Amino acid sequence: MSRILIVEDEAIIRSALRRLLERHDHHVSEAASIDEARALEPQGQDLVIADLRLPGEPGTDLIRLADPVPVLIMTSYASMRSAVEALKLGAVDYVAKPFDHDELLETVSRILHQQASRRTEPPDVTDPVGQAQPMIGRCPAMQAVYTRIRKTAPADVTVLIQGESGTGKELVARALHQQSRRAAAPLICVNCAAIPETLIESELFGHEKGAFTGANSARTGLVEAADNGTLFLDEIGELPTDAQARLLRVLQEGEIRKIGSVETRHVDVRLIAATHRDLHALSRTGEFRLDLYYRLNVMQIDLPPLRDREDDILEIADTLLDKACRRHQREGLRLSRAARRVIRDAPWPGNVRELENALERGVILAESHLIHPDDLGLGGPVPSATTRTEAHNVTPLDDGPDPAPTSDDAEDLSLEDYFQHFVLEHQDQMSETELAHKLGISRKCLWERRQKLGIPRKKGPRRHTG
Repeated sequence: MSRILIVEDEAIIRSALRRLLERHDHHVSEAASIDEARALEPQGQDLVIADLRLPGEPGTDLIRLADPVPVLIMTSYASMRSAVEALKLGAVDYVAKPFDHDELLETVSRILHQQASRRTEPPDVTDPVGQAQPMIGRCPAMQAVYTRIRKTAPADVTVLIQGESGTGKELVARALHQQSRRAAAPLICVNCAAIPETLIESELFGHEKGAFTGANSARTGLVEAADNGTLFLDEIGELPTDAQARLLRVLQEGEIRKIGSVETRHVDVRLIAATHRDLHALSRTGEFRLDLYYRLNVMQIDLPPLRDREDDILEIADTLLDKACRRHQREGLRLSRAARRVIRDAPWPGNVRELENALERGVILAESHLIHPDDLGLGGPVPSATTRTEAHNVTPLDDGPDPAPTSDDAEDLSLEDYFQHFVLEHQDQMSETELAHKLGISRKCLWERRQKLGIPRKKGPRRHTG
């Protein structure tokens, strides 16, 4: 049972959150201020949920007081700039009021899961600029991959990585190299499909000056450059037959001979190969050497496609989104609930690479702090919010008209649906200033959202002059 501390000065919101979390088997403590929270030992909790604006000290002070316990910040739309600042100060995430119960529970579950998973971290890899980063994913299929990497890396045997395009085969190769005895030596990565067939042998094995037209100087091949280290050949199924024969000699004898040379040179290279094709089937048609296939397939690692990693998709999306936000300097962007549903349910034929591209589009196209399904540019219809929920599914903020639907058959509204529902229901009785206040946004933001969603402003009675 997870221990959660709620720090919120509004008693109605605090009590509603407590009931919601206790219904989902969390042990909950309450505080109305930072001083009360100190007495409850925030460092002994699993998660702290704090309002941004508290009497006295701000909720962000709990980030330091609770460390290393994660702090989830609650804020209204009017304070989104402050929410972004809270993230920069170290808050693990934020939720905007009024928040949907299911979305809040999903956020809490994700944070607690990430905390628990730190005890079983997947292997680290090194990206092209030398920064360590963990592989993402905790599903059973990926746990099997991590186990295979851990056992295979120190063995210094040839490895064949199989998986669809975009599943992260190069990440596995980097993890194998980083955990091997060759980690201090070079890792040379070559995409066999990206090099013209006429140049592949020269690129891999090098050539002497004058060996062919255009060879104006001698060249060291990539195999030799990987001496004492690791050579990763991606898409090895695209390697021409002649180059396959030369590679087989490297594996059998540990020798290379440059094009145009009569001398051989000894090399000590660990080979890791990857492909999305069935090499054994290609060997039956003569497109791939069977003897080379057996030399490569000493140890095999199979990567699952993204569509088979349902438990990992949203975690991967959150990590990739964070990287894209930093790259485009748009920190604080989040996926809307509808966008998270689309991401979870999409087939992703291009796997992680396709997901990364979709999130990049979303970061560039998003007009507010939320990324919506149409921003992702996936081409499919935006799913409607048809899940049935309870009438109390939106947390109340204050007195006055309740913006939540009140019937037992109320739809589980997305934030945009909620905005539209509230405005249409109350614009006859409330002014624009009152609407904006109840929604926690400015009048300008209210006008912009009306324009985006096509909600016309209710016109008052026309005055007649005598």
